[in-house]
Amino acid sequence: MTSTYTSYQLISQDIGKSLDRVSKQPDVARETEYYLSKISDVKSIDDFMADTRLYNYALKAHGLEDMAYAKAFIRKVLTEGVDNKDAFANKLSDSRYADLAKSLNFAADGAAATSTDAAKSGVISKYNRTTLEQSAGDDNTGVRLALYFERMAPTITSGMDFLADDALAQVFRTAFNLPDEFAATDVDKQAALIEKTINIKDLQDPEKVGKLLERFTIMWEMENPSTTYDPLAVFGSSSGYGISPDLLLSINSLKLGGK
Repeated sequence: MTSTYTSYQLISQDIGKSLDRVSKQPDVARETEYYLSKISDVKSIDDFMADTRLYNYALKAHGLEDMAYAKAFIRKVLTEGVDNKDAFANKLSDSRYADLAKSLNFAADGAAATSTDAAKSGVISKYNRTTLEQSAGDDNTGVRLALYFERMAPTITSGMDFLADDALAQVFRTAFNLPDEFAATDVDKQAALIEKTINIKDLQDPEKVGKLLERFTIMWEMENPSTTYDPLAVFGSSSGYGISPDLLLSINSLKLGGK
């Protein structure tokens, strides 16, 4: 079997071709064609949420496929946008929601929100990348984690950013051989240890990120030498990265609704 590091490198070193192959897969091409043909007709959040295929495509593109059921929650994210620092999405520790609101910025752009590059090519690019990571995870979750970390690394600004994302936290714990029990310790102490162990500024340097991921994939291979590892354990579902208890509380505090 190909090692985790080798598999990750084969995809990452020629990411353009990897993404091109994904975009040409029949199911991906079909959904992308539909999205591109319909998204410009969407003029409101109601229109967007009424079209299940468009809605699911955009959520998957942002790694939020497992949140498709929470329509009231997603509606609130889109309604409030991101321009106000007190907007709902900006208060969530998970940056994927703010990214969704930026891609489909109904709050700022109104009916023109779906005519922007962010709403069209931007969402399609994200969809292809997410699909690539998921496909890699079908064979080896370590590869999926490495690709995801590589993509997210430039957005990380603190130890808390690691803790807000189960997948990023898993990469850190694995790379530095920390037990799962570490995740149950005080979050401030966890964040402090992360920042002591990793120079956060180094995450802006692709070469240094590559060295960190080499360490991670080697440790992953040591911890998961067989194919018996549950490929969905870290990510929570086929689409994304799990739902934290505080997020579930936020969802439950909203009235059920949406279309």
